[in-house]
Amino acid sequence: MIGVTFGTVVKRIFSVPRLVKMSDLQRILSNNKAAQELLESLKQELKVIKNEQIQRKIAMLQTENETLRRQVDSCLKKLVSLEVAHGKVQIPVPTPEEVRAGSGPVTVKMEPVAQPPVAKETPTEAPVKAQQQQTESKAPKEKKPKKEKPASGEGKPGAPAVEEPPIDVGRLDMRVGRIVHVSRHPDADSLYVEKIDCGEPNGPRTVISGLVKFVPIEEMQDRMVVALCNLKPAKMRGILSEAMVMCASTPDRVEILAPPEGAVQGDLVHVEGYPRVPDVVMNPKKKIFETVAPDLKTNSELVACYKEGTFVVPEKGQVKAQTLKNVQVK
Repeated sequence: MIGVTFGTVVKRIFSVPRLVKMSDLQRILSNNKAAQELLESLKQELKVIKNEQIQRKIAMLQTENETLRRQVDSCLKKLVSLEVAHGKVQIPVPTPEEVRAGSGPVTVKMEPVAQPPVAKETPTEAPVKAQQQQTESKAPKEKKPKKEKPASGEGKPGAPAVEEPPIDVGRLDMRVGRIVHVSRHPDADSLYVEKIDCGEPNGPRTVISGLVKFVPIEEMQDRMVVALCNLKPAKMRGILSEAMVMCASTPDRVEILAPPEGAVQGDLVHVEGYPRVPDVVMNPKKKIFETVAPDLKTNSELVACYKEGTFVVPEKGQVKAQTLKNVQVK
């Protein structure tokens, strides 16, 4: 009785875990199958979504391409019309469809655009237009690299070095001029703006002078003066000054130097004892005028001088101040 009972109990004890294990395995297999089915379903849905997005993108690109094609066609038609209007010969080009079909280009007859009537040129306009066309037809020349200037003492073999003239009054370009117009400077109460005729083909020079406090404007008009013409032009309160009026001066008084009787605009002013070799434009870095200026004075006879040499207009006389003796000239 006891043996049967014990065997039965042992059998039941060993059979329960086996049932439990089989049940868990079946559940795991079932879950795995369900997961695989869900994964396949998600893959199919993702594939459908991707296809829809691709189709939408293709449709959008096709629309953009069609819009661009129309714009290109419109611009091409405008270009062809402009070229025909300017006499450009048009050569028909086969389209891609014609190339694929193997047919030749279609001949397109381009009618020229009506040209507006051309105004007749007057005799005076014709030379100007011809000169403009000649200028436009010239191709711009390429700038050649500047050659370095040889230093002093160098150059062609056997060529003597050009010696610079000494710094003295001979380097100054002084000429007789006439003030043909004078007015007050718009931005400076102490300055005159003068137009001085020095006998040059380019016409009168513009000169700015600080003479308002010393010379009435009535005495400036049509006055004969000595102008220093090779200073570097410089702006004075916004207006370019191209020369300087030579004057005898003290801290309290200024007198404009007077050319001799009979002198006319354009006459050259020389200084006795000093050859006249003026620079075209004095280089400010060389300080030529600053070196010469301390020795520019009037003598006891009112004559303008550089050291012992007097200012003269050849065959016409000396340059003088009115009343100021032994004072600075500048």
